[in-house]
Amino acid sequence: MSEPPPDAVVDAPAERYVLRHRRTPTADRYEVMRADERGRELGLLCFAEHDRSAPGEHVTFFTDEAKAHPLFGFRARRRLDLGTTYDVTDRHGRRIGWFRKHFTPASLTSTWTLGLPDGRELIGRQRSAKADVARRLWEVVPLVADVPGPFLLHVDFVTAEGRLALSWAKRAGVRDAYRVTLPALDDGRPIDWRVGMAMGVAIDALQPH
Repeated sequence: MSEPPPDAVVDAPAERYVLRHRRTPTADRYEVMRADERGRELGLLCFAEHDRSAPGEHVTFFTDEAKAHPLFGFRARRRLDLGTTYDVTDRHGRRIGWFRKHFTPASLTSTWTLGLPDGRELIGRQRSAKADVARRLWEVVPLVADVPGPFLLHVDFVTAEGRLALSWAKRAGVRDAYRVTLPALDDGRPIDWRVGMAMGVAIDALQPH
C-alpha cells in the first residue's frame, strides 16, 4: 500500500472484515483486512497503532508503513476521562461518527453507543454477561493479564428498531483476531466501514481493565 484509497472505497459492497491485533513493546497494532463470506482475508486495507502510554486519546489508521497517508481515526473529546465521547473523523478531519462507552458499576455487560452522521444511534452490548465478567477477572490476574484471554467475546450493535448493524466477535485461536460484520440496513447499505472499524478497535483497546 503506497497511496490512500479514494473516498469511493466507502461505497464498497463488502460487509465483512477481519481485525488482527498484535502487541509490540510500546503499542498495540491493529490491522484491518477485508474478508469474503467464508471469512477468508482478501488483503490489508489499513492499520493503526494504539500507544499504551496515551490510552485512547487519539488513534489514526494509515495505509502505508511510513504513516504518510492517514485514512481515518478517532479522538477523545476529553483527555483522561474514561466516559468521554470519541469522534470518528475522515482523513480531512471531518466527523463521520462518534461513540461512547457506558460505565455503570451495576451492569454486568459492556455497553456502547455508536452515533451515525444521520442522527441514528446504535446500542452495542456483549452477548454473554458471563464471558464479559470472566474477561475482566482474567485481565486483573497477575502474570496473565497481558496474555490474550480464551474468552470468545461477541458484541452486537442494533438500531432503535432492533436491526443488527454491526457484529464484533473474537475468533478462536492463540492470536487476537476479530470478525467485524456490517449488515445492510433498511436502505440496503451497511454503515460506513471506517466508523465500523474504528468501533471495532475501540472495543478491544478501550475496554476497562
